[in-house]
Amino acid sequence: MKDIFTCDLHTNSKLPFGGKTIVFGGDFRQILPVIPNESRQEIVNASLCSSYIWSNCKVLTLTKKHEVNCSRIQYSRNDNFFKMDFGYRRRKERAILALKNEVIQEINERLLKLFPEAQQEYLSSDSLSYAYFVHNNIDETLYSTDVLNGLRPLGMPIHKLVLKVGVPVKLLRNIDQKSGLCNGTRLQVIALGKRVIEAEIIYGSNIGNRTFIPRISLTPSDKRIPFIFQRRQFLLAVCFAMTINKSQRQSLSKVGL
Repeated sequence: MKDIFTCDLHTNSKLPFGGKTIVFGGDFRQILPVIPNESRQEIVNASLCSSYIWSNCKVLTLTKKHEVNCSRIQYSRNDNFFKMDFGYRRRKERAILALKNEVIQEINERLLKLFPEAQQEYLSSDSLSYAYFVHNNIDETLYSTDVLNGLRPLGMPIHKLVLKVGVPVKLLRNIDQKSGLCNGTRLQVIALGKRVIEAEIIYGSNIGNRTFIPRISLTPSDKRIPFIFQRRQFLLAVCFAMTINKSQRQSLSKVGL
């Protein structure tokens, strides 16, 4: 950008981004970037506040104070948080927030069993990247289909996806941003087909829109996996509970922690 805007004014070569205004978003002060297999010092140094351009940034703050209506806050210490009312409106406005993905998975599996609908199982199709094994001279017979099915890479759907009609789910990847189908978008299952899943968006500016989610082939980018493989599965995950990061910018009337 410095090279481009230097054509208009020579002094722009000395300004960050060529003098163009850039807006940085996100809670970079609260949520640090994820750097696998790095120490705390490297993670802190990778944040925006540690960048050499931080001295040229202007911090924007809120000018109005928004208070929470405490009369609407309720607490629950058992499964009744979802079990008492599986109505359509309640499912859209309720969620459980937790810190770790392991806790999220345990809660989702427990509440899915309590959901009063017939379940449908979807198994993924996992395959090795043979070009990678041939190029690196690796014996692909060491990695059977059962090994691939047991892997749970970050940001990837699981091998055995169990869903029920009416269950809240979330997207794991961007599919169609114009239609509101982005990573983290919450939906509610309307119908379960063999090749597609019909769902309704319950979050964002496209609330109420119905869409069809197909199976998509993905290759994980998790560096902890020493080989390359492909998984074909619906990009959905049960979302009774979700991480606090995923809940940002969402409107929820009742939240369990």
